[in-house]
Amino acid sequence: MEDHQSRESATNGNAGTRRTVLAEPRGFCAGVVRAIAMVERALDIHGPPVYVRKEIVHNRYVVAGLRRRGARFVDSEEDVPEGAVCVFSAHGVSPLVRANAGGRGLRVIDATCPLVARVHQHARRGARDGRLVLLVGHADHEETQGTRGEAPDRTIVIETAADVDRLDLPADTPVTYLTQTTLSVDETAGVIERIRARFTDVAAPGADTICYASQNRQNGIKSLARRCDLILVVGARNSSNSLRMVDVAREAGTRAHLVPDVSEFDEAWLRGATSVGVSSGASVPDVLVERLVDRLAALGYGDITTDVTSVEDVDFAMPSSLAAGPTGGRTGTAQRDRA
Repeated sequence: MEDHQSRESATNGNAGTRRTVLAEPRGFCAGVVRAIAMVERALDIHGPPVYVRKEIVHNRYVVAGLRRRGARFVDSEEDVPEGAVCVFSAHGVSPLVRANAGGRGLRVIDATCPLVARVHQHARRGARDGRLVLLVGHADHEETQGTRGEAPDRTIVIETAADVDRLDLPADTPVTYLTQTTLSVDETAGVIERIRARFTDVAAPGADTICYASQNRQNGIKSLARRCDLILVVGARNSSNSLRMVDVAREAGTRAHLVPDVSEFDEAWLRGATSVGVSSGASVPDVLVERLVDRLAALGYGDITTDVTSVEDVDFAMPSSLAAGPTGGRTGTAQRDRA
């Protein structure tokens, strides 16, 4: 493990200067931008209340802001009054949920991230082709539950490489694998390697199912870990990508903490830190990062630099039903990701 005192943070300029290093990219991904914009646009068009199944994204600041505007968050489509407007979250839902919503006459607005929708498509295709779908992800995550629902009788959720070894299946079983989009390529690589070693007939998904945002944010954390003594990740406790960013920093040998809000920041974490790296999960508005940076500056970490590891300019278009009108249109990000 590299000694913190020899890190780049101690050799950039004056070694006695305390600094904050901001990761770039950080915060909102294109799917989150689109989902939030769809709820806002639905409120503009239909007026409150607009019902949202589950949290639109995993961030209480975002949820609270939409609630103030008239969004009502519910656990199930069954909690939505018949005929009302219901938005499905960015994490996606199963066909059963869609059928239930249809049976209640709900006016559905589907904010499923396009990347998640592609994963659903691959799940249906794999099952249709007679393959067993091995879904790499967390069984209790909303996205995984929605994907599994596309082919529930032919899908097995795999969380670890050991889960692959425990499968009581012949080696020649036709399988395909998919991954929860909030997981990066790096953290699923070991499980996928085990799947390929365990089975002889494996169909890989398309590259269009890989989430650029999770990988980019973890790459940014690895870069911060080479430069900083402490890493702070702004994100929610129920956000898998934010929690994983903390894990990545610690695995790289750097102290790291999750900061849901600046009010939960502990000044004792700064003890012995010359350089503090700051990033945020893909559902986090930058205002929360700005508040933390202001707090760090007040504590003497006012030398602020940015560590750019990739440039994101991805755009997911709004559906035509919401895009019309003066506030409609695209989500404001550009067209593709350059890593």
